[in-house]
Amino acid sequence: MFIPLYDSNRLRHIRLQYVTIGLIAVNALVFLITTIGGENFNNAAVLGFGFIPSVVHDTAELSPQFVVIPESLSYLTYAFLHADIFHLGGNMLFLWVFGDNVEDALGHIRYLIFYLLCAIAGAFFQGLVAWSSEVPLIGASGAIAGVVAAYLVLYPRVKVWVLVFARIPLRIPAFIPLILWIGFQVVMFAAGGENQISWACHIGGIIAGGVLVLIMRSRGVPLLAGGDGEPQPVDQPAASTGPAPAGPAPVQPETRWGRGGASGHK
Repeated sequence: MFIPLYDSNRLRHIRLQYVTIGLIAVNALVFLITTIGGENFNNAAVLGFGFIPSVVHDTAELSPQFVVIPESLSYLTYAFLHADIFHLGGNMLFLWVFGDNVEDALGHIRYLIFYLLCAIAGAFFQGLVAWSSEVPLIGASGAIAGVVAAYLVLYPRVKVWVLVFARIPLRIPAFIPLILWIGFQVVMFAAGGENQISWACHIGGIIAGGVLVLIMRSRGVPLLAGGDGEPQPVDQPAASTGPAPAGPAPVQPETRWGRGGASGHK
């Protein structure tokens, strides 16, 4: 539908979005390791660290050779695995464009907790919808969906450069592409679209992100900020146009003339 490119939303509370950068680096490193390891290694990583609802819910048992972590940890570990470079690149691009300002609004530690909770929520909702599924869930999409929802709540009017249909560059308010993106996830989830994409995971992340940002944002950070990311200005009452109150006219200072301008000295 659209590809985010850049937003004109400066950082206000932090100097550098090092949690966002760190998350991108970790995801890229994990992808590099699993890719270099070869197909068998990658498959083992997906089975060992991916979220498999039937295994977590004890309706199926994973082969002992793939058991490397407690099942409950897969609510988190799945979010750092990706199927291919396009899967990774798409998620990390969304994180790069929108994550820094969410980190700015929450603070570093709360943002990291927020991100991980959105990932957990995505897996949890997928597990509810597909309780007995034996298909591993991987990818940061649940966490990214939470970041998108938080950005929409915080900065709906900030201008964002997007590439529509991968061809047309447009600079538009963030609420337009983000509402369309969220609406698309809801429609596809309701319609049961593409089995290779976990729409339920996206929905879980969206719900978590929209709720958590309300309670986790730093004190003084507004919701629904204006086009520059600042709070909407309060309208000031118009100046009175009626007759001036009666009274003596104000005394005018004496004009001095001399070299160099209206006043000969200071």
